[in-house]
Amino acid sequence: METLVWVPRRYIVAILGFLGFANIYALRVNLSVAIVSMTTNRTYEAPNGTTINLGPEFPWDREIQGLILSSFFYGYIATQILGGYLACHYGGKRLFGVGVLATAIFTILTPLLAKLSVYLLTAARVVEGLFEGVTYPAMHGLWSRWAPPSERSRLVAITLSGSYFGTVAALPLSGALAENQGWSAIFYIFGVLALIWSAVWFYIVSETPRSDKNISEAEREYIEESIGITSSSNLARIEVPWHNSLTSVPVWAIVAAHFSENWGFYTLLPELPTFMSDRFGYSMHDSGLLSALPYLAMGIVVQASGFLADWLRTTGILSTMQVRKLFTCCGFIIQAVFLLAAAHLGSPAAVIATLTVAVGFGGFAWSGFSVNQLDIAPQFASVLMGLSNTVATVPGIISPLLTGHLIKHKTISEWQTVFLISSTVYIIGAVVYAFLASGKIQPWASNNQECNTLLDDQSHTSNEELAPPTITTTTTAAVEEEIEDDDDDD
Repeated sequence: METLVWVPRRYIVAILGFLGFANIYALRVNLSVAIVSMTTNRTYEAPNGTTINLGPEFPWDREIQGLILSSFFYGYIATQILGGYLACHYGGKRLFGVGVLATAIFTILTPLLAKLSVYLLTAARVVEGLFEGVTYPAMHGLWSRWAPPSERSRLVAITLSGSYFGTVAALPLSGALAENQGWSAIFYIFGVLALIWSAVWFYIVSETPRSDKNISEAEREYIEESIGITSSSNLARIEVPWHNSLTSVPVWAIVAAHFSENWGFYTLLPELPTFMSDRFGYSMHDSGLLSALPYLAMGIVVQASGFLADWLRTTGILSTMQVRKLFTCCGFIIQAVFLLAAAHLGSPAAVIATLTVAVGFGGFAWSGFSVNQLDIAPQFASVLMGLSNTVATVPGIISPLLTGHLIKHKTISEWQTVFLISSTVYIIGAVVYAFLASGKIQPWASNNQECNTLLDDQSHTSNEELAPPTITTTTTAAVEEEIEDDDDDD
């Protein structure tokens, strides 16, 4: 298929990955809007003008609603490491596609399951979490074979920013659909959109550059030489070094940073509308719209910082380790400072502005720690992402519960405590990452071979050997060599 021949294939993968993450986050958050309509009292105006109260369609109390909404994370946390292992051995394309496809199917079934039983609905959300849990590791597995080292930050940033744009788009659209078409339309429309995306993904994207029939020879050679793929990699069957991974200090620096970023993210995402309502008396509709601004800013900053990070590295201004630490630590410190400011300011405009900066600079941090797995262990990046995202999902379970406990009376001082805790976690994450992170390939991951030959074996009917790429002009590989030399001076 001749698709956008003037666009490098790796950027087509990035754009489709962006849309994939936008889809899965839309599928993830739509229930939080739909459940309001599902549990709100309904009224009916009789012909004689009498208003009849029909009660809610689903008489679920707050405890049951909380159980339904949180059940997703119990599935999500369970498949992160498994997803990394599967992506390493069988490829990220299929795993990512299946994760979105299965989630879309269960989303479309949600209205039926909700009407049958609350337990079936809860089980469906757990299953959705199981399938979405593999998506982040799968994408890192795909980029370990597609992203030239000098373009990792921007390609990963483009892809992951889809989650924020998907969230920003899904929340108001879900509200409009619920109001005009009924809550069931939310699940049908977003589910069908994800099904369409899945078909496009499976048709266009390939597991590796070599298995892509539409990639130019020059781009394929450029990617493979940059990453270090050789013909001998077809014979490798490398086992995941679990012990070395779990005892690696740089790995746990990434885990600590990921946990810190997600603590703030999962604290603010569900609570911002409530905070704006409690603090300034905004309606929930206005609070929802205003709360979307910080995440729109975050999506924009993620992409911009990805390009900036790559530029700083490829021009030799900063080494890989310096870029990762600068972006992660500065992002965390700025978030901590502006969160504390937002908790103490009295002007609505000032609070919105400071929260937008605080959340937005989370995108700056993402161009640091979230790409770092590809720096220190590129062939095991999917496994490391699975490990860090497992730990980083814990705040999604704990933080909302703690926040709910702390804001019982919805006072300013209670909200200040919530923001102080998040700021403290950010600072701790910055300190840990600053002292323990690395930008160099670790000794236990220094083999330049692919994880497994299954990717190429499954993509070709013959075992034709790849001739070593011959590139006479200066390539990114040369730039990378300079970067690595610069790393050695750190």
